[in-house]
Amino acid sequence: MSFEAKRWVKLVGQASVMAALVLGLVAFVGTNKDVVVTVDGQATSVTTFAGTVAETLDSADVEISAHDEVQPALSAAVRDGSRVSVNTAKRVHVELDGAERTVHTTGSTVGDLIDELDVPERAEVSEPNTMVLASSGDYVEISVPKNVRVIIDGKIRSETTTAVTVDELLDSLGVRLDADDRTSVSEGTPIVENMAVKVTRVDKGGKDRVEEGIAFQTVTEEDPELLEGERKVVRAGQPGTLTKTYKVTRIDGEEVARTLSSEKVTAEPVAEKIAVGTKERPEPEPKVEAASNSNSNSNSSSSDSSSDSSKSSDDGGAPAAAVSGAWQALAECESGGNWSTNTGNGYYGGLQFSKSSWLGAGGGKYAPLPHLASPSEQIATAKVLKQSGGWGHWPSCASQLGLL
Repeated sequence: MSFEAKRWVKLVGQASVMAALVLGLVAFVGTNKDVVVTVDGQATSVTTFAGTVAETLDSADVEISAHDEVQPALSAAVRDGSRVSVNTAKRVHVELDGAERTVHTTGSTVGDLIDELDVPERAEVSEPNTMVLASSGDYVEISVPKNVRVIIDGKIRSETTTAVTVDELLDSLGVRLDADDRTSVSEGTPIVENMAVKVTRVDKGGKDRVEEGIAFQTVTEEDPELLEGERKVVRAGQPGTLTKTYKVTRIDGEEVARTLSSEKVTAEPVAEKIAVGTKERPEPEPKVEAASNSNSNSNSSSSDSSSDSSKSSDDGGAPAAAVSGAWQALAECESGGNWSTNTGNGYYGGLQFSKSSWLGAGGGKYAPLPHLASPSEQIATAKVLKQSGGWGHWPSCASQLGLL
């Protein structure tokens, strides 16, 4: 080949290389793009040959999770001058009304998170709305207001609370529980809408002291200086005192149980001492009946006397001469001297026996009731009764007659 031919070939080769270079440069210039990528508010200019948003972010070393927010979509094409915005999701631990969960949010502040969760405005939040959320690890406690009723100390209180549990609710209301107090639901129970909580006050530490009287005894002693039937109080009796202490349990102020815990004699009783006379009492002189009207009427009087005597036998009466003076006088005072009287007041005969005293002294061997017995039988029974208590069995009349 001649020199000219070789030179021509060389020029053609150089031209081909130059054309390839020009075409490559044109292709490079045509596919290269400048894209602005903004991640969480921080903008960066990226030059890339990528055709989609996903490729652009990959070329810019921006990692994307499933919870991140990307605009436009990852599959969208990019051109020179395109803008890609990425809001990375933050992992926040949220406790909502006592229930814990993990929330992914693209919001930048606590306020954004509350808006995403659609939390009511009156909710109680542990962090301020303006706090910026970190990429992960933040903890936010949220309590939504709830309407509840609290029954305590006999009153019903309607409250709106953001307390999470029953114990927090009671604490917020200033309710203090003693060790024995009870609640209708356990203190750790979560608060729910329209919950009712009843507090029952239990007081097991109450005490009650009660004083009871102790009856005194009566003792007697014979006194030879006192007449038979006389009684004299030598020493007055005094009741004692027994103090009992009870342990009392009350529920809501009402006593429901009491237990005797101790008792003690705080004052000893003083026995009553009575002196009983043993000195024999002389019999009083018998009364002398008035004489008859005149000797001239003696026959008539005898006849009348005979008639009266017969009548007295019929009605239980007795001639004065047949009855001892003291017993006759006592009968006059007790019954007007009527030995057969039965007025229906529970006392019978001339000496006004009760049925029990008549039978107790042995009068039943004469008659079932005193007024059915003769005066002598009544007197015989009265003498038996007198042996166990003297003239004191007829206190009023015996006193009037000077027998006591």
